[in-house]
Amino acid sequence: MELQDFGLGLYVQTTPSSRFPVYTRGNAGEVYPEVVFPLSTTMARDLGDDPFSDALLSTGVITRAECDEDADVHMGIFGGYSYLNLSVSRVIAVRTPGASIAETDATFLGAEGMAPAHVPRRGDRNPVAMLRGVFHGLKVLLADEIPHLSTDMAEAAEWRASLPDFETASDDDLVTVMATSAPMLARMFTGHLLVSGGAGAGFYMLRDLCSRKLDDGSLALVMVSGIGGVASAEPSFALWELSRTVAGDTILTSLFDEGVAGLFERLSTTEDTPPVGAFLADFGGFLDNYGSRGPNEWEIACEVWGTDPAMPLAIIDRMRHAGDDHAPTTRSAARAGEREVAESMARSRMRGVTRWLFDRALTSAVVHSRAREQGKTMLVDVIHQVRLAARELGRRIAELTPEGRSDDLWYVTYAELDDYRRNPGAFAGLVESRRATRDALSQLVPPFCFSGEMPPIETWDRRAERTTEAATVGTVLSGIPGSSGVARGRACVVTDPSDPGDLGPGDILIAPLTDPSWTPLFVPVEAVVVDVGGQLSHAVIVSRELGLPCVVSVTGATHSIPDGAVVEVDGAAGTVTLLEG
Repeated sequence: MELQDFGLGLYVQTTPSSRFPVYTRGNAGEVYPEVVFPLSTTMARDLGDDPFSDALLSTGVITRAECDEDADVHMGIFGGYSYLNLSVSRVIAVRTPGASIAETDATFLGAEGMAPAHVPRRGDRNPVAMLRGVFHGLKVLLADEIPHLSTDMAEAAEWRASLPDFETASDDDLVTVMATSAPMLARMFTGHLLVSGGAGAGFYMLRDLCSRKLDDGSLALVMVSGIGGVASAEPSFALWELSRTVAGDTILTSLFDEGVAGLFERLSTTEDTPPVGAFLADFGGFLDNYGSRGPNEWEIACEVWGTDPAMPLAIIDRMRHAGDDHAPTTRSAARAGEREVAESMARSRMRGVTRWLFDRALTSAVVHSRAREQGKTMLVDVIHQVRLAARELGRRIAELTPEGRSDDLWYVTYAELDDYRRNPGAFAGLVESRRATRDALSQLVPPFCFSGEMPPIETWDRRAERTTEAATVGTVLSGIPGSSGVARGRACVVTDPSDPGDLGPGDILIAPLTDPSWTPLFVPVEAVVVDVGGQLSHAVIVSRELGLPCVVSVTGATHSIPDGAVVEVDGAAGTVTLLEG
C-alpha cells in the first residue's frame, strides 16, 4: 500500500491484479461508501492478515498461486475508494457447476451492464479447484449451525470485557487496544466471508429449485422472508418501541415537533420531567446495545449512532408518524405466514432427492443469512470499541498543539503513529494536505467498475455536476428482485440516512445504497428502491424481515425518479413504474 499523488495530493492507493483485472464498487460501496482514512486502512494492512485469501483458500476454489500475486488481488483501495475484485468472483462461477457469470455479477456487482465483459484466460477452468469447491459446497449445504461463529462471539465478548476505561487508560493502553484488535478482526472477518458465501450458495440453489420445479424462482424470496433472528433488523424493532413512546406522550411529541436540530440537547435539559427522563434512560439503553451502528460503520474514523445520537433520534422522528400497522413485529409476522404457506406448497410438490435438496438449500440459506448478520454485528461492535479508544487518543494528542484537531489522528498511517504521538506539530502540514486530498476525492464519483488500471482522476465525474434525465410518467425502471410484494406511494429520495427529510407513511424510500444504518428508515415506508446492491445486500435481507417490497440495482434511481412522484414497486418482478410525475 502506497500514498500516491493523483494530482490532488498524496493519498492511499494499492496495486491492482494483472491476473484478475476487473474491480467493482458493487458491495464494497455498501461497506465503505466514503473515501477511506489512512490510519484505519494501514492498520488493517500492517497488523492483519489477508482474510479474503484465507477464506477463498479454505474453500479450495482459488489456488495459492492465484492469491500470492504481488498485488491487492481480492480487495484494494484505488483513488481512495475501496473496491472488490469482480474477476475473482467470475472465475469462481466458472469453476462452480451450475453457476453463471451473469448470476455472480448480479450478486456481487449489483448494477447490470456496468462492468466490462469477462475475458476468459488460461487457467480459469481448473478441474481440481472445481472438485475442491464442490466438496466445500456440500459442507455448506449440510450445515445446520456455524460453530466458528459462536467461538468468535465468545472471543469478542471476552476481549471487550478486558478493555480498560478509555478515559483513564494510558496512551499506550489505547494504542494497544487498537493494535490487538486488527489480527482478531482479520481472523473473524475470514469467517464472515465464508458465511456470506454460504448464504449466497444456499439461496441460489433454493431459487434454482423453485424455478425448475415450481416454475417460479421468485418464491425463493418469500421462503427466506420473516425468518426471525436477523441481527441487523433488531435496531429497527428497538427504535420502533422508542417511537411509540414519543407518539404516546404530549411532552415528548412537543419536543420532537420543534425539529431534529438540537433535539438531544432539548431532551437533556428537560430530563427531570418524568416522561423525558424515562425516554432518555431507554434511549441510553438503545445506544449501549446498538451505538456501534451508523453510516460507514466499518470505518473507525466515522460517526455512528453512539457518537452522534442525533442520527437515531432523526429516525425515531420519522417513525413516530407511522401507524401501528407499520409495527415491525406485525409486518414480520405477516411475512412469516406467507413463508410457511410457500414452504408447505413447495414440499407438497417435491419428492425424493429433490425434496431433500430443497430442505437442505432452505435450511442452509436461513442458517447462513442469520449468521451473516450476526457476524457483521459482532465485527462492527469490535470496530466501535477501537473507534472509541482511537477517538480518546486523538483528543489527547490534539491538546498538545494549539492548532490540533481531534480528527487529525485519522490522517496519519499506522507506521507514522509513534512519531506522531511524540511530535504531533511536525505532522501538521502533512495532516492538512491529506485532509484536503480526501475532501477533494469526496467530491468525485469513482468509476463503478474498471479493468486493469484505475481511470485517471481527472476523468471522474464531479458529484455536484452529475445529472440523469428524469424519468417520465409510464417509465418502467428495472432492477433486481429483492423482496416480494407490490406497493404504491410517493417517492422520497434520501441520500443521507441522518437527514431523512419528511420521509414517512405512504412513501417509497429511494436510496443510493443501504448499509444496516439505513434499515430503520424502512419501518415507516411502504417499499424500498436502491440504486445498487445484490440479492444478498443488507437492504434486501432487512426488507424481507420487515415484510417490505424491495428492488435493488435500479441504476440511477435517486437521480431519475423525481422526488414526490407516485411510483409502484413490484419486488418480485424487480420493477419500479412511474405513475404520476
